[in-house]
Amino acid sequence: MRNIKLVLEYDGTDFVGWQSQVNGRSVQDEITRVLSQILQEEIKVTGAGRTDSGVHARGQVANFRTSATMKIPQLQQALDGLLPRDISVKSTNDVDNKFHARFDATSRKYFYSISRRPSALRRRFTWVVPFGLDPGLMKMAAERILGEKDFQSFCKVAAQASHYRCFVTISRWGIEEDTMTYEVKANRFLHGMVRALVGTMVDIGRGFTTLEQFDAIIAGRDRSLAGTAAPPQGLFLEEVTYGETTNTHSTTESDDPIAD
Repeated sequence: MRNIKLVLEYDGTDFVGWQSQVNGRSVQDEITRVLSQILQEEIKVTGAGRTDSGVHARGQVANFRTSATMKIPQLQQALDGLLPRDISVKSTNDVDNKFHARFDATSRKYFYSISRRPSALRRRFTWVVPFGLDPGLMKMAAERILGEKDFQSFCKVAAQASHYRCFVTISRWGIEEDTMTYEVKANRFLHGMVRALVGTMVDIGRGFTTLEQFDAIIAGRDRSLAGTAAPPQGLFLEEVTYGETTNTHSTTESDDPIAD
C-alpha cells in the first residue's frame, strides 16, 4: 500500500471549505472524487488544515493511501486534466507510510490581504478597507502576540479544543502601495483565530481599540471582547511545515478545530 502526499492550491470562493460537508461543494470531496476516478478504487484524502468556507490555499498538504501502481508523473498529469479549475496540485510524491498530513504538521503559516481601494481583479482574494488605518499601531499589535499565549479570545465560541494555547513564531504586517498583508505562523491555530486577530488589529489601526485594550482582550480569554472577524476572502493557508520543533510545548493537531 502506497502513501502519496499532495501539495495543493485552491480558490476557496465557491467551496463550503476543505472538509466534506452535506450542504455544499468541498475541496476534499472534489479531490477524492477525481482520485477515485483515476485510480479506480475508493480513496480517502486527509488534509493538513480544514480551511473554512471562502478561505483559499497556496500550500495545503494532503495525503492518501492507494494500492494502485500508477507512476507519479502519470498521476500528476491525470490530476491536472480532471480537477476543476479552482483546484490545482502543485506537487505529488510517494512518502513514508507513517506520514500523516494533519498529525505530523509542526507548524502552519497563514497570509491575509487587505486592499486600501476597491479592485475588480482582486475582489475574490482581498478585504477592501477604504478608511484610514495606522500601520504602525497594527505592527505593534502584531508583535504583541509573538510567543506562547492563550488565544481563547480569538476562537469561535462553538469550537471544541482541548486548550487554547498557541506558540506564534511569525506575526507581522507588510505594506506595499495600496495593499497591506498580514503573515502569521504558529504551531497550531484555533477555529476563526486568524480572521479574529486581523479584524481586531484593523480596529486598532482605525483607532477604535488601543494597544492596552488589545492586551486586555488577550488576557480576558473571551471572544466577545475581540473585534469582528475579517471576511474569509482575504485569507490564505500559505504553508504547512513538517519536521521542525516550534518549542518545547508544541502539541499535535489531533484535537484542534478548523483553523481559520
